[in-house]
Amino acid sequence: MKFGKRIKEQIQESLPEWRDKFLRYKELKNLISSPATEESIFIGLLNAEIDKFNAFFVEQEEDFIIHHKELQYRIQRLVEKCGINDVMFRDEIGEIRKDIVNFHGEMVLLVNYSNINYTGLAKILKKYDKRTRSVLRSTFIQKVLHQPFFKTDLVSRLVREWEATMDAVFPATDVAAKTEGKERNAVVTSVAAGEGIFRNTIAALLTMREMRKGSSTYSVFSLPPLNLSDSDLVLRSIHVPSPIQIPY
Repeated sequence: MKFGKRIKEQIQESLPEWRDKFLRYKELKNLISSPATEESIFIGLLNAEIDKFNAFFVEQEEDFIIHHKELQYRIQRLVEKCGINDVMFRDEIGEIRKDIVNFHGEMVLLVNYSNINYTGLAKILKKYDKRTRSVLRSTFIQKVLHQPFFKTDLVSRLVREWEATMDAVFPATDVAAKTEGKERNAVVTSVAAGEGIFRNTIAALLTMREMRKGSSTYSVFSLPPLNLSDSDLVLRSIHVPSPIQIPY
């Protein structure tokens, strides 16, 4: 799949409030095609895009840190109050569980946001160098590698921590034992629907996987190894019982 189509689809699959935060790939591509475009103007536009990525990414990361602490506090209170297996508090347990799934999904989406915008920058710079016979990409990418939006270690660590929390605090066997028939189906539907997070997260994970296997060679412009697994990561985190179809 051509990258222009991929990023367009990814924007559509993202959360509505995120859609104007992605790289303006088509506009930059059209700009490169114009013979009147000066390098200073092109670089200025790329820098403006990087500023946009950084502002959005840092804001989301800060919100995640706050949400992370709030969820930890809610779980601790629930454990102290009733124990995680108390049927009387099933609604509260289910609400926290759903919040964790949505939180996990948003963090995965942010990792994908970083990946796809970095890839877009690398590709648009390659096109620019090819058209103008410049060597701008190498220098510019070295700058990008030090930008806040490119550094996803913290978010990736939080993703793995919450997967471990789900396994430890909300075992799949507990969910299966407490929800049967229509009630269980309602829980699965609620979690999977979760404001579109589940569907969006699956799309993001598939995009990250596809971008990394798109080339058999590694270069300084390649994305770093994925710290998340593939789409099974999402299914494992919410423990939705099979069968469930992943939309490829």
